[in-house]
Amino acid sequence: MGPKTASGNLLERRAGVALWRQIADRIRQAINIGEFGDSGMMPPEMQLAERFGVNRHTVRSALAALASEGLVQAVQGRGTMILRRDRLSYPIGKRTRFSEGLQGQAERIAFQCLGHGRTVAGAEIAEALDIPPGTECITLETLGGADGIPLSRASHVFPGPDFAAIPAHFERFGSITRALAEVGIADYTRLSTDVIARHALPDEVAELKLSPGAILLETVAVNADGEGRRIQYSRTRFAADRIKLRIES
Repeated sequence: MGPKTASGNLLERRAGVALWRQIADRIRQAINIGEFGDSGMMPPEMQLAERFGVNRHTVRSALAALASEGLVQAVQGRGTMILRRDRLSYPIGKRTRFSEGLQGQAERIAFQCLGHGRTVAGAEIAEALDIPPGTECITLETLGGADGIPLSRASHVFPGPDFAAIPAHFERFGSITRALAEVGIADYTRLSTDVIARHALPDEVAELKLSPGAILLETVAVNADGEGRRIQYSRTRFAADRIKLRIES
């Protein structure tokens, strides 16, 4: 019989994924749904090892990874304490704005530019922005956070030379909405948002200060100006244990 899941079912071993990472995933999920009750403490390592059908060393490695994420903390003489914290709620609707969406939930909301440049639109971006493949586009890479904690890592694409000044305006104001206003886009709306969940890649782990195996919520969104012209394609990765997405009509 194989290792068990947090809910008691058999754990399917995933090829190429270390067992301790799989155990960390199950524990993370259990913490997020409040499965460990109100004690504020994780079950003992031996109990977790029996529950998942693994040895204590594997459980210890999983708990160490979760501790680096800030989800748990070892307490001398007591065991492993769950560091409870409410995930921020980020609304996704017709007028999605990062800062406005988190207002009242954090004291300091900040964006930073990680890089910018130019690219040629491939098939996916060309279709999303309704432009011919091969069109030169402006790119912007950003990191968004609240109260010093990284929440999102995003890649934005804007169609054509009309948007060449976007990176400079973003670096000046720390706001895509303000940057778009500076190039004549007074308002814009969300046309579509697709959401998937997946494991963070190594560069995302580093940028969002996560542990290997952490789960991301990834959105792919397209925005349009008041005349319906598609002006922005964004792929945003949110740390799933720090933020939850709320879909609004």
